[in-house]
Amino acid sequence: MDVDGFWDLVERSAEETRDKGERVKWLKEHLSGLSAEEIVDYHTWFTIHRNRACTWDMYAVCYYVAGFGSSDGFEYFVDWLISLGREAFEKVVDCPDRIVELPEVQRLIELARAFVHRRISTSGDIWLGRFTQTRLHTLLEEEYPQYELFAYVTFDPYRQVTGEDTEHLGDAVRARGVDSKFPFVTYYVECDGEPWDWSDREEFARRLPRLASHYEFIEDLDERSRRYATWWPERTFWRERIRAWVFHREGTTITWRDISRLRYVPG
Repeated sequence: MDVDGFWDLVERSAEETRDKGERVKWLKEHLSGLSAEEIVDYHTWFTIHRNRACTWDMYAVCYYVAGFGSSDGFEYFVDWLISLGREAFEKVVDCPDRIVELPEVQRLIELARAFVHRRISTSGDIWLGRFTQTRLHTLLEEEYPQYELFAYVTFDPYRQVTGEDTEHLGDAVRARGVDSKFPFVTYYVECDGEPWDWSDREEFARRLPRLASHYEFIEDLDERSRRYATWWPERTFWRERIRAWVFHREGTTITWRDISRLRYVPG
């Protein structure tokens, strides 16, 4: 199986199924009909493409788009990126900032936005501030940017065809000179490229300017609102509302009262 054959299976599995679960089943059935050599071919190409995406800039993209920073979470994010198909993968792998061009990511960015409402009332030297953030949409499981099971579709077919454990599958891939960079948090393996501090907004804007522009809304909030925003997980996609009340007397320290998270019901 050459690289075209690999991508053909990946893309046909998306076209001929309705969800992630069906897609895994479809791939297993089709791989089970191949020879052991072809199954190793598929797994080798999958590993090669995974390795290409194992960079620090792509890891930063995962952190901001998907909202998690664990090494295994990044691994599953890369699996999801490969599952989007050849065109999407090639567009992003050498220039992670182009991920904003993918329709799937544009939806994630929109869902990540908070709808902010602020109100301040004053009476003499006392003011009352109310800050509310609301997310009105729920992220569906099929839209979530990770796909762990997509990485395991060769395991059962390899056991079925060869009668050997999946450890031998990894050995067969390494025998071809391809060694996986995942999991990369080891003494010998790490992401390609230069590590950098993802919390550094200036560096974020320099390395990933297009992605950074979609997160400027956080910086648009005033100082008080940003303090409130710490109560809101920046990349949580549930249908929830957070409301916080602040009482402040001039010359005293700000105190927080009645901070609550409520399940939001439209209307």
